[in-house]
Amino acid sequence: MKPKQMFPPELLMRAQDVKVAFLDVDGVLTDGSLYFSEAGETLKCFHTLDGLGLQLLVRAGITPVIITGRDSPALRNRLQALNISHAYYGVEDKGQIAEQVLQELGLGWHQAAAIGDDWPDLPMMLQAALKVAPPQAHPEVLAVAHWVTQKAAGHGAAREFCDVMLIAQGAYVKLLQTYAQPATRAPDSISEPRGTTP
Repeated sequence: MKPKQMFPPELLMRAQDVKVAFLDVDGVLTDGSLYFSEAGETLKCFHTLDGLGLQLLVRAGITPVIITGRDSPALRNRLQALNISHAYYGVEDKGQIAEQVLQELGLGWHQAAAIGDDWPDLPMMLQAALKVAPPQAHPEVLAVAHWVTQKAAGHGAAREFCDVMLIAQGAYVKLLQTYAQPATRAPDSISEPRGTTP
């Protein structure tokens, strides 16, 4: 099966050495809307395309790291279902947390990618080797991004971010074939968890 996903060569070059991917939540993994129930609980809507993309990164040896300024049971449940081991909630200084993660992993900013949509994401985006933003991001964030996704936030933008790295590092085709070959069943470890809400 020949892949249909394509990106500019200069973008792929920036993603070749990436080993850690930093992602915001509101405005990246969601469309940025916040829904509150009568009990005050924050409700969020996630896209399955993004969920599988994060799992494929892990399979390819790239560590996804979620850094968000908010916290909610809905978000924690979603990331737990995806087996995301690096998630930081209620963060005010995202750059500081990202720096700590890099030190823990023994990596540098030249091996980091980041996707964000608003000013709090700039400290981690400005230092990353690959900077990506969804199309509805704030103008100041769009101005520093190397790539603006075609898909909107909460509707596959994070999956595009993941695909760039997978293609750049030669993992995309191999992973695609695990799904495309009729006789081969995709491993449960990277399939969308059953019974979870997108």
